[in-house]
Amino acid sequence: MEKVKIIKERLKTSQSCQKSYLDVLRRDLDFKEDYWVFLKVSPMKGVMRSGKKGKLSPRYIGPYKMIQMIGQVAYKLELLPEMSLVHQVFRVSMLKKVVGNPSVIVPVETIEVNEELTNK
Repeated sequence: MEKVKIIKERLKTSQSCQKSYLDVLRRDLDFKEDYWVFLKVSPMKGVMRSGKKGKLSPRYIGPYKMIQMIGQVAYKLELLPEMSLVHQVFRVSMLKKVVGNPSVIVPVETIEVNEELTNK
């Protein structure tokens, strides 16, 4: 019985140590309706987004407005008409909260750079 108690104690200490490592990486994601979020797009080999390929392709697109909360981990987004073929419901892990005013964010397609590497 004494060895069983020692084993249980050691298991408990190792589990609490692993939990502390996990808690550092875990982030609380609490979204509400009418929030603005970025949508994570997974990089796919050979697929070009917004004219850029590889490392320079965007990881997040948006911002998009949340319309409705579906369950605890899924949200419905208001997507652009060009993305009508994409399902509107996404999990929390695919979203990133917009910090600041979403109307100030300039879409990537509207930025033009001339030959002297300055904005037009």
